[in-house]
Amino acid sequence: MGAVMLQGTGSDVGKSVLVAGLCRALANRGLSVRPFKPQNMSNNAAVTADGGEIGRAQATQAIAARTAATTDMNPVLLKPQGDRSSQLVVHGKVRGILRASRWREGREGLMDDVLASYHRLRAQADIVVVEGAGSPAEINLRAADIANMGFARAAGVPVILIGDIDRGGVIASLVGTRAVIDPADAAMIHGFLVNKFRGDPALFDDGYRAIEARSGWRGYGVIPWLPEAARLPSEDAVILERQTGHGRQGGQVVIACPITPRIANFDDLDPLRLDPDVTLVMVPPGEPIPDADMIILAGSKATIPDLAFLRTQGWDIDIHAHRRRGRPVLGLCGGYQMLGRSIDDPDGLEGPAGIAPGLGLLDVATILSPAKTLERVAGTAIGARFDGYEIHIGETTGPDTARALTTRDDGRRDGAVSPDGLVSGSYVHGLLGLADQRRAWLSRLGVDAVGPDHAASIDAALDAIAETLERHLDIDALIALSELAGSDAAGNGDRD
Repeated sequence: MGAVMLQGTGSDVGKSVLVAGLCRALANRGLSVRPFKPQNMSNNAAVTADGGEIGRAQATQAIAARTAATTDMNPVLLKPQGDRSSQLVVHGKVRGILRASRWREGREGLMDDVLASYHRLRAQADIVVVEGAGSPAEINLRAADIANMGFARAAGVPVILIGDIDRGGVIASLVGTRAVIDPADAAMIHGFLVNKFRGDPALFDDGYRAIEARSGWRGYGVIPWLPEAARLPSEDAVILERQTGHGRQGGQVVIACPITPRIANFDDLDPLRLDPDVTLVMVPPGEPIPDADMIILAGSKATIPDLAFLRTQGWDIDIHAHRRRGRPVLGLCGGYQMLGRSIDDPDGLEGPAGIAPGLGLLDVATILSPAKTLERVAGTAIGARFDGYEIHIGETTGPDTARALTTRDDGRRDGAVSPDGLVSGSYVHGLLGLADQRRAWLSRLGVDAVGPDHAASIDAALDAIAETLERHLDIDALIALSELAGSDAAGNGDRD
């Protein structure tokens, strides 16, 4: 068949979820499907079967498509490590630092990498479902674009534009996008979707027809609010703004996690967020860490700056007080590094070269180095199985590593535990995903029951989303549209 691309009128309009749901719906129809996002910006990453890293959403979309995640599914990944710079990952490996002052120049040549990955996926599948980034209406970024219309035109992939009715102004956002983009870009758009509708879709019939009349594009459906999307891993830190405070109540235990500016791979906490026995408190800046049964320090893309921020918030005082009350602390990846005596950055990878004092809760020290560890791992921790991955720079050593937290299936050991067992750290992401592993941790907090296996929960959510799309999205028309990929007809959306 070919390919179809879903772009959005803005960020957070639901592109990632709709691509995942469409991948599962197409896979359920017996088609071979591959997800693809030319360029992503996220500090939530996953390790692929071919030993690289991609955005978390593309890894979830691969699960939806029932295929192994590969670096071709997200050939360019930008990982923000400051307000003015991002780590540039190409085909799963670090290529350098992309600075805001040289944004356009830094992306020169990346289209070749993007197209090479896309064509490899095209050769493997019946259909490739492509996700855009941000919005094509960001015309100030069009000259160096490889994520939206720049890719669509270079690859000849027809586009469907998504508008988010939940945030309001969906008619203006869809029709307005048509008004501001280049006519040749507009010609790539063959239709639109209205996403996140609450209530009776018939109430929007007049608005739907108005969009068709004013844009010249046909509608492919009105998608209702998808509550199951909350069970999927998120890669955009904007979701944390909705999860702050005390969240869902009723859990037998309270687990708190402070939100630092460069928090990364915070989907490690999703199994706890969805567990009915846990109240997960994501602590925003400006608030103290509440009285909790356990504190978890999540990963970070810039550990030393995030550690300094943690201190400015007074959270270090809260964590030490929590520890003195005899309550456990767990650090994951960057959070593990923070728990040690010091973090040494001799090459200035995160800022000025130097050594930063850690929280001193583990007798370990970390030295950062340019080499990045990317690896799928499995084994046992505190007597239960885990299945996860490592994605970090730096090596952590010291006396407390003699009490390693995890033992891999190949015999290697990772992490550290304090002499009294209250403070633990590990480089393993996804540590809490398996139900038995989570049960082992929660049993230490006095909880006997535990929620479902996290992977099974994600799979069930994908099936539910796919079923909804089958009812509300014209999937047959999307399949037919995908057949135009690579042809001259892909760029005649204006005349449909």
